[in-house]
Amino acid sequence: MSTTRTAQAEVTTSAAVVTQESVVTSPLARKVLAVSRIVIGFFFLWPFLDKTFGLGFSTPAERAWINGGTPAQGYLNNLDPAQPLAGFFQSTFANPVGDVLFMLGLLGIGVAMIAGAGLRIAAVGGALLMAFMYLVALPWIGESATNPILDSHWVEGLLLVIAAVTLAGDTWGLGRWWAHQDVVRKHPWLR
Repeated sequence: MSTTRTAQAEVTTSAAVVTQESVVTSPLARKVLAVSRIVIGFFFLWPFLDKTFGLGFSTPAERAWINGGTPAQGYLNNLDPAQPLAGFFQSTFANPVGDVLFMLGLLGIGVAMIAGAGLRIAAVGGALLMAFMYLVALPWIGESATNPILDSHWVEGLLLVIAAVTLAGDTWGLGRWWAHQDVVRKHPWLR
C-alpha cells in the first residue's frame, strides 16, 4: 500500500512535460518548423559525410578524413591573413583535436536536428560553432562579402535556436518520446 502511494506521489510531483502544441498552436507552423529542423540538420550532417568520406562535393576523396584529410585544419589554414582572429583560431583549433571537435559537432548537430531529440544541446553547440565560423571570417574583411555585417552563419545559428525553443522535434521527430525519458525529465537541458 505504501509503495503504491510512493509511486503515485512520484508521478504527481514530477514535472509535467511541455510539448510543442503548448508552445506553437498552429498545426501548419509546427509542420514548417519540423521541415526547417530536418533541413538544418541535413545542412550539418552532409558536410560531415562529405568531409569524412570524400564524396566529391566540397571534399575530394584524396582529402577525406578517412584518407588522412584534416577537415578543420584545411579550412583554418586557408584563411585570409587579413582576418584579425585567424591566428587565434588557427593556433587553437588547427590541430587533430580541432578536427575531431569540428567533425563530432557536425555529426551531433545533424543527427540531433534530424532525429528531433537533444535540440537544446545541438542548438547551443551549433550556435557556438556558427559564431566561431563567423568570427574567423568576418564578412567586412575581404573581397567576397555581400553584406558588411551579416552572413549565413547567423541564419544557420538562429534556425538551430528556433528549432530548440519551439520544441520542433515533437513534430515528425523523437522529441516527444525523448522528453518523457527519466534522464531528460530530471535534466530538462537535455531536451
